[in-house]
Amino acid sequence: MDILTILAVLAALIVGGVAGYVGSTVGIARKGKSAREQAASTLAEVGEQTKTLLLTAREEALKTRATAEAEAQELRQELLRLERRLHSREESLEGRNNNLERRERSLGQGEEELKVRQQEIEQLKERQQRELERLAGLTGQEARELVLRTTEAQMEHELARRSRDMEQRAKEEAVGTARRITVLAIHRLASDVVSDHSVTTVPLPSDEMKGRLIGREGRNIRALEAATGVDLIVDDTPEAVTISCFDPLRREVARLALTRLIQDGRIHPARIEEAVEKSKKELEETLWNEGQQAVLDAGVKGLNPELIKLLGRLKFRYSYGENVLQHSVEVALLAGMLAAEVGADIQITKAGALLHDIGKALTHEVEGPHAEIGGEVAHKYGISDAVRRAVEEHHNDEMGSIEAFLVSAADAISAARPGARRDTLEHYIQRLEALENVAKSFPGVEKVFAIQAGREVRIMVKPEMVDDVGASKLARDIVRKIEEDLVFPGQIKVMVVRETRSTEYAR
Repeated sequence: MDILTILAVLAALIVGGVAGYVGSTVGIARKGKSAREQAASTLAEVGEQTKTLLLTAREEALKTRATAEAEAQELRQELLRLERRLHSREESLEGRNNNLERRERSLGQGEEELKVRQQEIEQLKERQQRELERLAGLTGQEARELVLRTTEAQMEHELARRSRDMEQRAKEEAVGTARRITVLAIHRLASDVVSDHSVTTVPLPSDEMKGRLIGREGRNIRALEAATGVDLIVDDTPEAVTISCFDPLRREVARLALTRLIQDGRIHPARIEEAVEKSKKELEETLWNEGQQAVLDAGVKGLNPELIKLLGRLKFRYSYGENVLQHSVEVALLAGMLAAEVGADIQITKAGALLHDIGKALTHEVEGPHAEIGGEVAHKYGISDAVRRAVEEHHNDEMGSIEAFLVSAADAISAARPGARRDTLEHYIQRLEALENVAKSFPGVEKVFAIQAGREVRIMVKPEMVDDVGASKLARDIVRKIEEDLVFPGQIKVMVVRETRSTEYAR
């Protein structure tokens, strides 16, 4: 490369650099001018916005000042009103104070006049009392005692008469209501007449079966008696044997086993033990079924299964010739009817009535009255306190709930219906004579009649010895003595009759 070429290149580079510098200087100048113009425009816009904000702030301040002045004016007016009201109240109170002062002065004068009048009255009373004492010949204390004694005698007689009338009306109303409810419940329930079962008779297909039951040297009958705990009586009764035992469940097991052996025909000690075991299982099922049926018939729910099975044991228990399970269901139905009539809790009453004799299922196993045993059984199986109380108290004189009273009443109704229970003639006559003797022991009694199987006593009194008030007192005294001296089921009605007759003849 020659020198000219190098010089030409250098010259071209110098020229290009100068041209670029000049171009950039011109661009910078242009950009600076544009920036100055934009800044001036921005400043102008900011000035306009500032003016607008200042005007807006000035307007808002003027409005706020006007509002504050208006509120201040309203407060000044309200204060003026309050001042005027307080002023008027002060004037009113001042007037009232003046009136009260005038009244106090007037009352003071009136009190002075009253004191003077009272002194005059006391003086007049003293003079009158002295004059009365002089005329009557008695002191004031003696006169007061005489008046009090006379008034007490009159009031005692009047109170006794009114008490007798009120008691009579209450008894009439109570007896009428009770009779209506009781008769309604009895009419709604009809059951069969029952009789007691102390032994069980098992029919035989022939008299030849008796020898097979006895077995060689009596081994069969001994095995049967040992396995069941009963006495098997084989006598001259044709085609029948008798099972005797104090426990009805044992007697039922023996009857089932004996019936099964007779049907099978194979009778020996091993077969007897097998038949007895099967009969016990069958009896368990029977107890459950009978208890469940009783619960369904009575309409009671929520009982423990073991309690239901225990209830089924009453199927084989009798009390005074009455089947206890049938009696319990009957009492439950009666108690439910009575509870519905008087507004008591029906479910509690029916449950307590159904279980009221549950203790009789264990009376030969547990010592104590059946009512207490029943309460313990109810507590053991989670029965509610209200039901347990009805079970425990159905034979108590003092009952803690209306349900217990209804259970007791239904129990008495079921036991007292005709044919429910048997009673010997001798015991019946003794009870009637005891009732009559209690009534005859009181003075003024002329005749005594025990009627309605000893549930009512009518006493004829001598009218010249017993007046109407005394007749009411005599009835209460006889009732109290009967309750203290005699033991009786249910209740006994005591009626005192006083009759006077006046007869004249016109000639």
